[in-house]
Amino acid sequence: MITKIHTKITLLLASVILVACGNDTKQSAPNQQQVLPFTVSTVPVKNVTSFVKYPATVEGTISSEVRAKVSGYIQKVLIDEGQKVKKGQALFKLETQALSQDAEAAKANVNAAQVEVDKLIPLVEKNIISAVQLETAKAKLLQAKSNYNSIVANIGYATVTSPVDGYVGAIAYREGALVSATSTKPLTTVASIDNVYAFFSMNETEYLNFLQKTDGNTRQEKIENFPKVNLILANGQTYTEEGTIQTVTGQIDATTGTVSFRALFNNANLILSNGNSGTIEIPTNYSNATVVPQSATYEQQGQIFVYKVNPDQTVSSTLINIKDKTSTFYIIESGIKSGDKIVVKGIGKLRNNMSIIPQEVAFDSVVKPLKPLFQ
Repeated sequence: MITKIHTKITLLLASVILVACGNDTKQSAPNQQQVLPFTVSTVPVKNVTSFVKYPATVEGTISSEVRAKVSGYIQKVLIDEGQKVKKGQALFKLETQALSQDAEAAKANVNAAQVEVDKLIPLVEKNIISAVQLETAKAKLLQAKSNYNSIVANIGYATVTSPVDGYVGAIAYREGALVSATSTKPLTTVASIDNVYAFFSMNETEYLNFLQKTDGNTRQEKIENFPKVNLILANGQTYTEEGTIQTVTGQIDATTGTVSFRALFNNANLILSNGNSGTIEIPTNYSNATVVPQSATYEQQGQIFVYKVNPDQTVSSTLINIKDKTSTFYIIESGIKSGDKIVVKGIGKLRNNMSIIPQEVAFDSVVKPLKPLFQ
């Protein structure tokens, strides 16, 4: 009887142990790390172009302020803003009543001085009076004529004309305004905008880097070999014509620490005007450059990393050194090389040395759909 009881107890304990073991097995299964699939791609080399951007201001190749040379009230504004004008064309008419009165008085003085000279000539010829008196009268006549001519010239200046061919800018004064040569603002500005200049600046480091990257032995040769540049307009659109960098000051501005550049753009369609703002884009071309998508990287403490796929299908967090970037790619200086495989999607779920199931796709299939949110 006792033997049977021992046997039952033994069987019961064995059952409990088996159940417990079974439960442990079931509980431990979820704790095992599940190996997940990740999209990977092979790092290629490509010919790519990066752009460096600089704020720019646009001016006509000729931009001339129009100012009054004499004081007076504006009687007529003869043109309108944006109008095309020719050199010498009348733009403003100033009041000349006071000047006309002065001119009449000056003309009377000329006539009186002429009468005096005419009266003295025969007297000198007859030796009745000294020749000195005649010379004095002639001098007074010349002075009177000079005064008259000066007033007549001022009357002419009351008609303000365009100094150049071009387009009228903003008109600062209208009919009834009192203007003079010392007025704070010009009456208007006339600019030739068939071609325009875009002015921009680089700091000293950027300037030296730019020069060193450009072919040529002298600065002038380098300027001639500068790449064509783009102009991004204020609305974010790229201007249709490329520009040519024409001049560089070559001197560092002591106040700003920058070097000034001037680029020329054709403006036959007159889209650009005096005073426009924009952004100059200067391209740098890279041949056979090692590139990775920016979306396949992550940043940590100011450094850029990718997840490189190892032969044993684990991933390594790998630091990469960046030479340059485009809106889509990082151009690699070091850290990875062409032919390496990297994870290109889902990198936020990865950890260093983690095992994955690589699912390789073509590099271009990953990159082409990418569109930068910000330019």
